[in-house]
Amino acid sequence: MKSKVYLIPSLLDDEAIETIPPYIIDAVKDCHIFFVENERTTRRYLKKIWKEIVIDAYEWHVIDNANYEKTLFKTMIAEGKNIGLISEAGCPAIADPGQELIAIAQELDADVKPLVGPDSIILALMASGMNGQHFRFAGYLPINEQERSKVIKELETESQKIRCTQIFIETPYRNNGLIESLLKICKSTTRLCMAVDLTGKNQWIKTKTIANWKKENIDIHKRPAIFLLFAE
Repeated sequence: MKSKVYLIPSLLDDEAIETIPPYIIDAVKDCHIFFVENERTTRRYLKKIWKEIVIDAYEWHVIDNANYEKTLFKTMIAEGKNIGLISEAGCPAIADPGQELIAIAQELDADVKPLVGPDSIILALMASGMNGQHFRFAGYLPINEQERSKVIKELETESQKIRCTQIFIETPYRNNGLIESLLKICKSTTRLCMAVDLTGKNQWIKTKTIANWKKENIDIHKRPAIFLLFAE
């Protein structure tokens, strides 16, 4: 039988179980093996959405980009095993590891099944009021202040030139530093959206010009967030 590779979404917020569609449980039931970013949290997540799951009935492997895992993945596809790929938060391979395994699945003609679930990039873009026809995800910006300033200027210039929404993220404990850089570097008319604690009870999503953000007292230290930029 042809192997199925299920791309299974996980929670953005631990309490937002309602964001996971019921048919995800059917996919979990059809799997033999899981390749995950974090085994402990994934086990807890699956137990939360399907209380009757027998965790030890499945084979578990952690995605670490090691050649061993890739070889094992290929073997399991060749054996016709059904595999679940689960990232730590949101959808697999979208700003998360796993794309190399999916590429292998495609090369070996496995049946790759992406499943619907919460994704911070899409949710933030939907709520931002920015250009949803043309957007770019830039991932994490550089940590070095000088390099980060250069990249921010480049993103803003490109956004204005080609009418593109720029989307990027930061490690939560560096959020406030990134915001400080954005307010210092970007033009006053550039729009910035901050989407914080997506799907959680403390979620907020706001789009303002840089000039108006400067009037706010912003503190999102250690809170998961995603940022969108659009230059007029």
